Amino acid sequence: MLPLRQAGRWRRAALLVPLPSAASGSREQCHPPCFSERVAGARRHESVFWAGIKARMLSTCAEHHDFTARASMSARLMQADIVNALHKGDRQRASIMLSNLQQTKEALTSEDFSHILEYCAEAPDPLFVMDILEIMEDKAIDISKGNYRSVTRALTKGGYSKEALKLLTLLGEKESTHGVLPIFNIFLSACRTNLNDVGSCLEKMEGHLVGKSEITYCELLKVAVLQGNLSAVHDLWKDCTRYYSPSIIALRKFVKAFSTLGDLQSAYHILQRMVVLAGERTDHLMVSSKRRCQSTRLDIPVPALNEVEDLKLVSDYDLPSSFQGKMGAEGYLVDAQPELFQVETQSSKHKQLKSYVSIISAGDNLGDNSGLDSGMMTKTLRFAPVAVKKILRWSFNDIIHMCVQLDNCQLAEQLFLEMHKIGLRPSRFTYDGFIKCVLAGKGVAHALKVIEVMERRGIKPYDGTLVSLSVGHSKSLQLDLAEDFLGRISDIKPEYIHGFNAFLSGCDIMNEPERALRVLARMKHLDLKPHIRTYEILFSLFGNVNVPYEEGNMLSHADVSKRISIIEMDMLNHEIQHSFVSMKNLIRAFGAEGMIEEMLRYLNVAESVLSNMDPYQKSDLYGIVLHALVKAKETHKAIRTFKIMRACGLPANTAIYNVMIECCKLLPCFKSASTLLSLMLRDGCCPTVVTYTSLLKVLLAKDDFEGALDLLDLCLTEGIQPDIGIFNTLLSDANARGNIHVIECILECIHRAKIQPNESTLWYTFCAYVDKKLYNTAVEALQVLSMRMISEDASVLKEKGAALEDLILSEEPDAELSIIKAFGATEECSVAALLNLRWCATIGSTISWLPEDSLWARRLASSYDANRRLDMP
Repeated sequence: MLPLRQAGRWRRAALLVPLPSAASGSREQCHPPCFSERVAGARRHESVFWAGIKARMLSTCAEHHDFTARASMSARLMQADIVNALHKGDRQRASIMLSNLQQTKEALTSEDFSHILEYCAEAPDPLFVMDILEIMEDKAIDISKGNYRSVTRALTKGGYSKEALKLLTLLGEKESTHGVLPIFNIFLSACRTNLNDVGSCLEKMEGHLVGKSEITYCELLKVAVLQGNLSAVHDLWKDCTRYYSPSIIALRKFVKAFSTLGDLQSAYHILQRMVVLAGERTDHLMVSSKRRCQSTRLDIPVPALNEVEDLKLVSDYDLPSSFQGKMGAEGYLVDAQPELFQVETQSSKHKQLKSYVSIISAGDNLGDNSGLDSGMMTKTLRFAPVAVKKILRWSFNDIIHMCVQLDNCQLAEQLFLEMHKIGLRPSRFTYDGFIKCVLAGKGVAHALKVIEVMERRGIKPYDGTLVSLSVGHSKSLQLDLAEDFLGRISDIKPEYIHGFNAFLSGCDIMNEPERALRVLARMKHLDLKPHIRTYEILFSLFGNVNVPYEEGNMLSHADVSKRISIIEMDMLNHEIQHSFVSMKNLIRAFGAEGMIEEMLRYLNVAESVLSNMDPYQKSDLYGIVLHALVKAKETHKAIRTFKIMRACGLPANTAIYNVMIECCKLLPCFKSASTLLSLMLRDGCCPTVVTYTSLLKVLLAKDDFEGALDLLDLCLTEGIQPDIGIFNTLLSDANARGNIHVIECILECIHRAKIQPNESTLWYTFCAYVDKKLYNTAVEALQVLSMRMISEDASVLKEKGAALEDLILSEEPDAELSIIKAFGATEECSVAALLNLRWCATIGSTISWLPEDSLWARRLASSYDANRRLDMP
């Protein structure tokens, strides 16, 4: 009998059975129960009955669920064992366990292979996936959508794209178009480096009418960026906006693509749309378990009803003058010459820097939860979610960092200001790109002010930012600041070696080997491996003991050999081979020290070791050797080396011919110099002012001063702009001969050619007058020439005179030191000129900032035409 029928019969019988009587000891009389009492009792018995039925049913279901759970747990454990075996590389054991899973008696489903397929997709392991597919086909197991994703990713990432395409074809034929689109997107994501596979995938998508989603466009964007195809990115943008109102995530992808390919105008336009979309709060985001931002809206093609106009986040008229730039041909901002580079006095520099600090500090009180309502924008980020602000900040960063590579400081400054205007606080990464742009566009002084503002806001710069600042200060030869920024780096990485190399290069220029030794010791302490560029600088820095204008001796030669041996031993320890530049600097170091034999030996070593040198590099090495031989007056060795060079067919450049022409001065033989000049013209090398200077030296060595003046006229006739060197060559010989009138004629010629004199010019002129005991004239000439060393422009002298006169007439005990510190290391002429003027003032001469009013200058100008070609007495 059925349980429910038994239950119904039992319930009817229960209604007819009287309730049990009370206890026998009770004094009260027992009355028959009323109808309500009988009904209540029946309901109590009915509830007890149904509780039993429910318990039996739950017991039966629990037994069935327990059986299923045991089977599922067994499959999961076996999947875990197979994944562990694959992870350990034991494929044989994994294959055996997979075979055991196939032979199990329980019915298998696609879920029994899901964990294995997920692991194979990440590994990837396409061969094991194929084995699983064979088993699933033999067992007639339907593949779930999740397993299709894993299989497609494993096959495509593992290089089996053809098999993956076949699988997609079968899937497209039996599934709906909406269900297979994510799997096609997975294929595009994994094979974006192969254009043929991408094209085949798009053909199948079109054949099955799959369509495209925002994810599809994002994957195709990656393909276009990898190929560097800007036109394809433009086509994708047009196609996407035709069918979609792109989400802020898709817009961010397009901004990154356009900025990566260098189209900052399009990237900037899309960034404006992102700001508008963020202000309207129409796009909501969520953060996935993998910490990735995802859009919560449905991925349904809905075209934009109206096109967002080209909105200027900050109007041009509102930008400060230092932020104004020129507009390119297509309307987007390009670099302009910064006004801050055109200042000429320290006070104006200070004012510009102060203004710059006020501009970049405009958002000191801005937070991510605050916005500006200045009337420039109808929408701000006041109510935008944090995730939206984060994505928007990433897009700003993409464009700013691309401005670093394209050297577009103007656009970076504008974007940085716009972030403050819309209430978006810059991040460390934003400052990193912005500081690098400012370094390239405005210099280290402005970048230093940005760092100060950054630290005032409590933002610690990246180590890479500090390295860039150190490189900037090293290039400007501000080695104290450069060393300070290197010392602030917290985590030394191998790629930071270029910062240390830039600092060592600055030490080489400034001739400060002691400072370089400190940095080298720190590199060794931090275990920072040197680069070949490091050794190239070290050979130049430590390869020459004596400062310029001093000759080497036996002690200095021994010291140089010891230093070079230590550097080469360190190269050997780090397994770094010589490069062309390192060998060139090494040969130049030996030549500068006068160690001729060692230089020639390393020339032979370079030719044998550096077998990949091209002829022009070999010619460069021979040019260095020839210069050193001529300087050491090793005439015969220089001629023999030049003949070897010609015999080997190495090309000779203008510098080599100039050196050999100057070698003729030691013979002296102007005929040989003329032959070399003819050979030079035959080889297609054009003479320069250095060539004429060398020819002048040959003529002066033969006491042919008249011929030297004729050669100077020929130089001017040929249209070659003379320099101070060729005039100093004539001044040196005229001073040795005591020809005052010739010296005065040359000085006036220098002045009319608008060529600034240097220290040698002043020395030859001053000595010539002193030798003739014309002391007042010597002081007057020294004063006029010193002012011309500062500037040939009278208006500039008049403007700078007031500031410089305080330094010249200062009565402080360390006034000379103040003059030296007021100018950089590259302004030696200005320092020498001020020291000369201070000496003139000290002996009682009146300082006038109008040198043309000097009687000496007037006399030279009036007698120039009469004295320019007087013969020597």
